[in-house]
Amino acid sequence: MSTKGWSVWQITLALYPFGAGAMALNIYFGSLIVSWFGAPVITPGIAVLLGLPLGLPATWLFAKHIKRLMTS
Repeated sequence: MSTKGWSVWQITLALYPFGAGAMALNIYFGSLIVSWFGAPVITPGIAVLLGLPLGLPATWLFAKHIKRLMTS
């Protein structure tokens, strides 16, 4: 396997803003769905704050997938 190109962490850092944004949207829309069962809807700001830390592992997993595609 070649080690040329970007590392997984470089890909993760480049894609992190998109991953954190996607996680924030998933959290917010998930709270809308859960509100059908009586739970409160969280604010978009809270969803962003929750999406920031959750975006890192999600983006890292996606970056591993992208790196595997690039090296195969």
